Amino acid sequence: MPNLGIEVLFRGTNLLRLLGGLWVAVRISLISTAISIFFGLMVGMLMVSKNKFLKLIFRLHLEIVRIMPQMVLLFIAYFGTTRVFGWNLPAEVSAVIVFSFWGIAEIGDLVRGALISIPVIQRESALALGMTQYQVYLYIILPQTIRRLVPLTINFITRLIKTTSLVMMIGIVEVLKVSQQIIEANRRTSPNAAFGVFAAVFLLYFLICWPISSLAGYLEKRWFQP
Repeated sequence: MPNLGIEVLFRGTNLLRLLGGLWVAVRISLISTAISIFFGLMVGMLMVSKNKFLKLIFRLHLEIVRIMPQMVLLFIAYFGTTRVFGWNLPAEVSAVIVFSFWGIAEIGDLVRGALISIPVIQRESALALGMTQYQVYLYIILPQTIRRLVPLTINFITRLIKTTSLVMMIGIVEVLKVSQQIIEANRRTSPNAAFGVFAAVFLLYFLICWPISSLAGYLEKRWFQP
């Protein structure tokens, strides 16, 4: 049986280091997700307002996020601001800023889509029955919006977790950076360490993302299929 390099994981503290690197990625994801959802909800509601200036600003924000690779945004936030403005932002702070900038635009657009998908006649009928604008949003618009948003938001969270692997490019020691360090340190004694280490990284990401993705699929089937 070929040597798969898995034994490297059990040397010293290598496995604990991998888990520690994974926690760095998850921590950045959790903070960015919380910020993205909080501000994304507000942005999404403003995107359906009648204020053309606000709609233009948020549309421009969304297009920048869609066109610009996240790696470029990371370089701008971490290296660019230091050179131009003299700011010494910690790498993790820069990562959270970039992923939140991306997440707010994505969540905002999801909220916008969920809001405009609700038939206007529902709101008009509720107002005709004597409900106030506040009651219409609280009892009719908001529940339907949340049901539409939850599966989509969960899918976004899985994408965000996977994208955090880019933070190694600005020096953050997350799971992929730790993997490289372990492989380099064991290159001579375990030439096949790359296979075993990256297989472990794949498994770790799978164990985190698969339950989240499954939850999104379950909610989508339960809420939207007859």
